[in-house]
Amino acid sequence: MGRRRFKNLVSAVAVAAVLGMAGAAVPVSAATLNMAWSQDATGLDPHKQTAFASLRLLELVYEPLVRTDGELNIAPAIASSWEFSEDGKTLTFKLNPDAKFSNGDKVMPADVKASFERILNEETGAAARANFLSIKSIDTPDDETVVFNLSQPDVPLLTAMSSINAAILPASLIEAGTSGTETLGSGPFVLESWEPNSREVLTANENWAGGDVSLDGINISVLPDETAILAALRTSQVDFALINDPLVATLVPNNPGLTLDREPVLNYHVLQLNAEEGAMKEEKVRQAISCAIDRQDVLDAALLGEGKVTGPLTMPAYATDPSELFCYTPDLEKAKALMAEAGYEDGFSAKIMAATGEPPTAASEAQVIQSQLAEIGIDLEIEMMELNVYIDRWLKGDFDMAVALNGGRTDPYTMYNRYWTKDGNLAHVAHYGDDTLDSLMQEGRVETDPAKRKDIFAEFSKHITEVSPWIWLYTGYSYTAANDKVSGFEANPTGSLFGLSAVTVSE
Repeated sequence: MGRRRFKNLVSAVAVAAVLGMAGAAVPVSAATLNMAWSQDATGLDPHKQTAFASLRLLELVYEPLVRTDGELNIAPAIASSWEFSEDGKTLTFKLNPDAKFSNGDKVMPADVKASFERILNEETGAAARANFLSIKSIDTPDDETVVFNLSQPDVPLLTAMSSINAAILPASLIEAGTSGTETLGSGPFVLESWEPNSREVLTANENWAGGDVSLDGINISVLPDETAILAALRTSQVDFALINDPLVATLVPNNPGLTLDREPVLNYHVLQLNAEEGAMKEEKVRQAISCAIDRQDVLDAALLGEGKVTGPLTMPAYATDPSELFCYTPDLEKAKALMAEAGYEDGFSAKIMAATGEPPTAASEAQVIQSQLAEIGIDLEIEMMELNVYIDRWLKGDFDMAVALNGGRTDPYTMYNRYWTKDGNLAHVAHYGDDTLDSLMQEGRVETDPAKRKDIFAEFSKHITEVSPWIWLYTGYSYTAANDKVSGFEANPTGSLFGLSAVTVSE
């Protein structure tokens, strides 16, 4: 107890110092939300960012054409309405006539066209490019209409367009080449300042067409130690916080005046294998790894059991019962036999990389996996690295194994085509591909019958877990904590913090 009190005291002192400096620079009003999170953004270009920390910030500043609501339905954003043609090869949007960027300029069809042309340009390196390859051309017949002409029916296209990776940027920003250094969006807030790994200051966008924002702004402090965030909540130096560590999250309800919001999310924890090099080129070796890993044990050790074991598809409409998937019940004897059949009876050595900070469970996951795979002779060296270094390596596919937290989507094709299709822009990160996966993804893309789509993607789940290029582990929860002054926040299964646009702060 003495050690815990000392740690909390040190955390509180650190928080006071950090927040004291922030308060000196930015006057705090009753309508300003003081917020904290542990991991800062790694960049400001919404088309290129893959880190959750970046996307959470950018979704408050930028908007896509449509967004995913709390019930996982497609809802209006910049577009007020949309319609597919009967043959599914044309998708027409009507833009909200009141939609404006924060500088007061109206969002025009030319901005939409320029944004998607930038995403589709391979030189951009857009994170979600593979989602939009069916777009053949874009027409802008008038000041409020955008028509996407498609090469084929593309059922998941709307879901793909709801991502902040499909944000609409001003054509002028794209032309100036400043998308990564300057922010100019049509979302509920304006990013006034960003001090990397320290703080962000957001102000309400008075031109936002989505409604009135009750907050004057949001002051965000970056506090890598989540016990420091809890200490700041306890002392009312912070009103609202994003919590990643389940151990810290479970302590929140024990504090009078604090409320914890716990929401199941579609994001998934996974062990990614490099199936293009060394021993893991052998399917039986990858299968042995799958059979040797006790997913529930990983979940219990890393996340205190706060989640559930998952297959590849985490959305309720398409999820397959893990008991129906290859080797989801640990089987060490089968794993050892597969290693011997592959010619690796004596095992092999490899490295497993993980990021510090996000997710906070990464180190624990790597340690448990290291211990479990040692049982079949695989000697793992753990490489821990800062998130920005990890992301650079991950995007290059530069790893033997990687512990990852990847984003979920409401549609299987949107979720995985960038990894498991031949044209996927992250296929080099997946380190594996075959004709069956590509064919199933393409079938699911054009099929309009929901029951048939479910069968297609159930087959996808069974095939990919059997060939085992990745080992899916579990899904968890998003946690937000708030004091009694905060009301109106609604969590989203996508992990989005867009709900901050509806928050009010009382005296």
